[in-house]
Amino acid sequence: MTSAFTRITSYLFFFIRLRVARGLPFKERVQHDHVETLTVTCKIDRKVTGESRVVLQISGQLTGDDVNTLRALLEQEKAAQTLDLKNVRLVDDDTVKLLAALEETGVRIENCPLYIREWITRERGAN
Repeated sequence: MTSAFTRITSYLFFFIRLRVARGLPFKERVQHDHVETLTVTCKIDRKVTGESRVVLQISGQLTGDDVNTLRALLEQEKAAQTLDLKNVRLVDDDTVKLLAALEETGVRIENCPLYIREWITRERGAN
């Protein structure tokens, strides 16, 4: 019987390998009292729907380098695009500016948390 720690550690390593296999960066390493831990803040899953639409499901915090990763992923796509923000918990200014610009170019944003939707609206009003 495996311990809960072993299962969680195995899942974390699987998740890191998955991100690296997809070409996605994993976040910086943070050191606490000589113990090195890995902080993963954003996960992006790509799904293709039957209507030739690519859906990028984003989870976690979408900030900093993750914004550049999202921008690069969207530039690679040829099909119509949708961002599913249902599980996004935190964004920053750069993310909101990108989301506002993407929406103006035809990218659909679904399941957007209310505070992010309001921030995007304010960002559009400021421009």
